[in-house]
Amino acid sequence: MLALFTGTHTNKVDKKGRVSVPAPFRATLSAQGFEGAWLFPNFTGAQCIEGCGAEFMKKLAAKIEESADPFSETEDDYTSLVFAESQQVAFDPEGRIIIPKAFMEFAGITERASFVGTANRFQIWEPEAREAYMAEKRAARAKTPPRLSARPTEGGMA
Repeated sequence: MLALFTGTHTNKVDKKGRVSVPAPFRATLSAQGFEGAWLFPNFTGAQCIEGCGAEFMKKLAAKIEESADPFSETEDDYTSLVFAESQQVAFDPEGRIIIPKAFMEFAGITERASFVGTANRFQIWEPEAREAYMAEKRAARAKTPPRLSARPTEGGMA
């Protein structure tokens, strides 16, 4: 079973545009056979960069392929938004990556970057933008809390 990307880690971006990838994220990525990550701009409305390893990219490619006509507009949209926009970035000897300038501009990242685990992938945010995004999400959830099953089962909760 693959390790998950969890937690939030904020690191400084140096003058050359390098940022340290959190050690737990590096370990998860390296275990997938590439000393680096795949990055692409978020396409769901969040001003952040999506990051993942080889396993996520392979699974995403398979899901797109099996769920859409290979020549459909939907498949073209996904392949353009993810695969055509993605870039592989390698770790340097200190575990840093250089985030492409266009991605930094898209996410508004300048001096600091927050790496946010989202289970099978991670996001890279400008820290204040992430806080504003989370405040908005918390307010929305307070109005309509998520419905999670809490049925008791033998030996504990479901």
